[in-house]
Parts: sequence; C-alpha cells; structure tokens
Amino acid sequence: MSRSNFRLILLFAALLAIPFSYSQAQSKKDLQEKKKKLQEEISYTNKLLSETERSKNTSLNQLKQLNKQISSRSELIRTMENEISLVDDSIALLNYSIDSLEADLDQLKSEYARMIQFAYKNRSSYSRLMFLLSSDNFYQAYKRFKYYQQYGSYRMSQANKIRASQRKLDKDIALLEAIRKSKEGLLKAKLREKNELASEKSKKENVVSQLKGKEKKLKKDLEQKQKAAQQISKEIERIIAEEIKRAREAAKKAGKSEKGFPMTPEARALSNSFSENKGKLPWPVAEGVITAQFGEHPHPTLKGVKVQNNGIEISTKKGNMGRSIYRGKVSRVIIIPREGKVVMVSHGDYFTVYFYFKEVFVSAGDMIDVKQNLGVLMNDPDENSSIMHLEIWKVTNKLNPENWIFKNN
Repeated sequence: MSRSNFRLILLFAALLAIPFSYSQAQSKKDLQEKKKKLQEEISYTNKLLSETERSKNTSLNQLKQLNKQISSRSELIRTMENEISLVDDSIALLNYSIDSLEADLDQLKSEYARMIQFAYKNRSSYSRLMFLLSSDNFYQAYKRFKYYQQYGSYRMSQANKIRASQRKLDKDIALLEAIRKSKEGLLKAKLREKNELASEKSKKENVVSQLKGKEKKLKKDLEQKQKAAQQISKEIERIIAEEIKRAREAAKKAGKSEKGFPMTPEARALSNSFSENKGKLPWPVAEGVITAQFGEHPHPTLKGVKVQNNGIEISTKKGNMGRSIYRGKVSRVIIIPREGKVVMVSHGDYFTVYFYFKEVFVSAGDMIDVKQNLGVLMNDPDENSSIMHLEIWKVTNKLNPENWIFKNN
C-alpha cells in the first residue's frame, strides 16, 4: 500500500471517530457518575453491616444488607469493565492519530529535505541573479522574483508545520502513556473489588448457614410480618374507601354526580403535581440503601417460600427519622402491635404509606410539606440499624416506589 493511500485510510478513520469520540466522552462521564454512586452505596452499606455485626446476632436484615452489598459490588465491577472498554477505545483512537501524525511528519520532513537540497544546489546569489536577468521580458523576471519569495515563505511554512506536527505527536504520545497508566489503575481497582466481592459472598454463605439454624424463628417472624402487612393493607383500603365515599357525598351535595374518586380542584392539582414528579421525589429517609424491592420474591433463606412486598424497604442508621416524600394531608396514623406506627398521607388520589415508626410527630388531618419529618424509626434489639418501609398507592392500585423516588439518593 502506498503512503498516500495509507494516509487517506487514517484520515477516514479519524473522521469516523469524531462523533464516536464525543459520545465516548459522554459515556465516560455517565459511567464515572454511576461508579461514584455505587461506591457511595457500598460505603454506606459497609457502615450498616459494621453496626449490625456488632450486635453479634445473625439476622435476616443482615443477609439483606449483604445481598445489597454483593449486588452493588457486582454492578460496580461491570461498570469498571465498561470504563476499561472505553479506555481501550481511546487507546486505539490515539494510536490511529499517532500513526497519521507520524506519516504526515515523515512526508513533511521528506519534502523539506528536497527543498534544502534544491536550495543548496542553487545557493549562489550569482545563479539567482543570472536566472532573473536571463528572463525574456519584465513580466517573466517579475514572476521568477515572486517564485523565489514564495519559495522562501513555503520553506518557512513547512518548517513551522514540522514543528507543530512534532509537538502534537509528542502530546498524543504523552496522553497515550497517561491513558495506559489509568487503565492499569482501573485493572488494579477491579481486582480489589473482585477480592472484596469474593469475601462478601463468603460472609453471605456463613450468614445463610447460621440463619438455617433459626428456621423456626424465621417462619414465625415471616408469619407475623405477613399478618401485619395484610392488616395494614386492609386498613389502607378501608381508609381509601371512606375518603371516596366522603368525596362522592360532597360532590352530590354540590350537584355533581361523579364516579371513581371525585376531587376538588385543589386535590386534583395536588394529584397532578405528584404524578408530574414521578422519578424525582425525595427518599423517605435522609440516607439509606434499598434492601428489599417491590413485588413477589423468593424468601432469602426459606426454600419454596415466596414473599410479597407491597413497597420497598430501605435500611438506614439506627434511630434515623422518616420523612414525607411530598406535600399532602395526613389521612391516618395506624398502630400495629409489635410493628410500630404507620403514617398514611394523601396527595389527591395518590397515597404514600410509611412503616415502622416508634414515635410519630404528626396526627390525622395535619397538612405536611415535602421532606417533613414524620417520626423516629424503630430499631430491632438484635440489630443496630433501622428500616423504612414505603408504599405508594394510586387509589387502590399499589405502585413500585422505586419508579417514583429520585434515582441518586
């Protein structure tokens, strides 16, 4: 392949890489943000696990925290692998650039060498003068004079181009070396995370093994939790039915006959505002990690047992406060024996429900604001952490709170 064809291929590759390079920069930023968030999650879960382990009692929540830690660590490793892949792409792109610059520099130096040889052969002032005097006419002499001027300028231009190309080449080579070092750092960090992951999986096996010896207690606790959850769900449905009945009676008195859940203009505006903030609502605690997700899932240790979760559970530090995720009106404060207090807040035809308070600061009928503290969370005597359980209902339909709260706590 000729040198000119090789340069054309490199130029074409560089042009193709321009949009790729921009999207790559965007992806790198996204990956770094995701990595930072996962590292923060892992750090916080580590603190919770350290507190939980101090109690010396193996618990189901400890297993949930370990599962969350393993999940976050695995996702962090995948993110690092994607980042390494992007670094490899950057290295390949820089290699293209360096090859192209070297080809350009070789050609510039070759052309400059030919000019120097020509200038050396024609260095005599007498030769240049005779070249001008031998012109057939004034116009030809002027053209020959301009040629010498332009030739001198071109030589200077070529020398400047060589220096600029050499500087760019040196810069790209230094950048390539820096990127290669960053890749080495990423590979070492990935190895450390893999070692931590292996250690956490070993801890999990140990915790699972210990919990299997507590199967009777776990079944009893599960039955109690399920019974409490059913009791709360029935109470929520009853409260919503009462609110619908009152709303219909009020609409009827106003001469309106509406089906469903009639709302005042203010309540409808609140409902619409709540809906518009989907995915942007604050967390119901100032800090924490999600350790139990919405929907039906296999029990972490009891084989063949399914657990239905109408909301999400967030592990947080012992004694932290629970707060409202949006402004609204307290519908009820429900007391469930051995499960603490539950606060239910209405936002038009949306309802948010907050579980596991040992003490609450609000009462039915109170108007509350976003992020307002509702109460202090309970903590299990066997553990040194608290749990916030959050549910979101649209009339009687249960929604997944993870889709509604802000993704980066």
